[in-house]
Amino acid sequence: MPVVILACRVGAALLRRLGQPPVVGEIVTGILLGPSLLGRLWPHAQSYLFPSGVTDHIEVLGQLGLLAFMFLIGLELDLGHLRGNGRAAAVISQASILLPLLLGGLLALAMFDSFAPQGTDQVAFVLFVAVAMSITAFPVLARILTDQGLYHTPIGSLAMACAAVGDIIAWCLLALVVAFVKGGAPAESLTTVAMVAAYFAVMMRVVRPLLARLSRWKQATSGGEGQDASVLALLFCGTCLSALLTDALGVHALFGAFLFGVVTPRRSAVVERSAARLRSVAVPLLLPLFFVTTGLRTDIGMLAADPVQWLWLGAVLAVALVGKWGGGSVSARLSGRPWREALSLGALMNCRGLTELIVLNIGLDLGVIDKALFTILVLMALITTAVTSPVVRALGRREEARERKVEPMHTPDSVQP
Repeated sequence: MPVVILACRVGAALLRRLGQPPVVGEIVTGILLGPSLLGRLWPHAQSYLFPSGVTDHIEVLGQLGLLAFMFLIGLELDLGHLRGNGRAAAVISQASILLPLLLGGLLALAMFDSFAPQGTDQVAFVLFVAVAMSITAFPVLARILTDQGLYHTPIGSLAMACAAVGDIIAWCLLALVVAFVKGGAPAESLTTVAMVAAYFAVMMRVVRPLLARLSRWKQATSGGEGQDASVLALLFCGTCLSALLTDALGVHALFGAFLFGVVTPRRSAVVERSAARLRSVAVPLLLPLFFVTTGLRTDIGMLAADPVQWLWLGAVLAVALVGKWGGGSVSARLSGRPWREALSLGALMNCRGLTELIVLNIGLDLGVIDKALFTILVLMALITTAVTSPVVRALGRREEARERKVEPMHTPDSVQP
């Protein structure tokens, strides 16, 4: 654990110096610690660090980190960004999901014979790949906007609104796919969807008001270390119980953690302090274990051994760029945005980051995709996330240069008529 945590911190720091969000460095570090590099250059060291008995425990701890992280994503999903951006956000987010879904589904049909595990249902494979191609990383997007100084600008608010709507749609689609894969028969899948919808209604109508009352009561009573500790314990236990329930209903546990974050009241000082404490443990200490788990499943050497695999990677990247970047940019332009702003919005929608890795690990655990396609999609997520910051920065510099160029010259008072 110290090796993994410190290596991910170093990787995040190095990539941050290059203008990348820290998650890119953590993903790269996880891949390097796996069979792609360490396993090939120093197999004995990798087997010493990650023996079979240890990797199971690392995966469990990484999953706990993911549950906490998904709760935080739901908690930070502020639909207030939709104010004044509702119509544009709806158009851009739907276009940046529908086009990747369509193109991803067509690509999955071509990939089925080469990458689907034996016995995998074709519909399940196509649906999962289509959803995986339509993901936008809401938390990474927020970090990029903050680093670029765009978070509180009009384009930043619109991007966050689009990502918020897209995040909700994407997780609902993923829940449907997981229900279909686990349910098998259409009737069982529909039953699972109905139960999840009922659970969502209970969370919104019953649990959300209870949590709001509890947070107001905690806020009104005397604060202190013990008070915050009890709220933190309540939030973590609620996250785990919600995850347990959605897993029992036939949908992945992460969906329950996300949903509990959505119904937790925001703008409460005691909740914000407790969430900050949860983040201070989950993000730097537990999430790196998830990254290395993903890295142990990723083997770039599998692609190097077969040139055809690199062609498939190129096809996946092309579909990813055309679907998300192209769909987001064109829809933003049709919504009346200037081309540079539209291209920036499309590039931001193309950022996949950690959210994509979570989805891909779900697919691999369900047996919907094999390790070769998993590796291809992980590389796609890494590349599309890494290009986001440089593209947005370059477009911003061009816009500033254009504004300086057209700025009118001021005539000195002494020569004015």
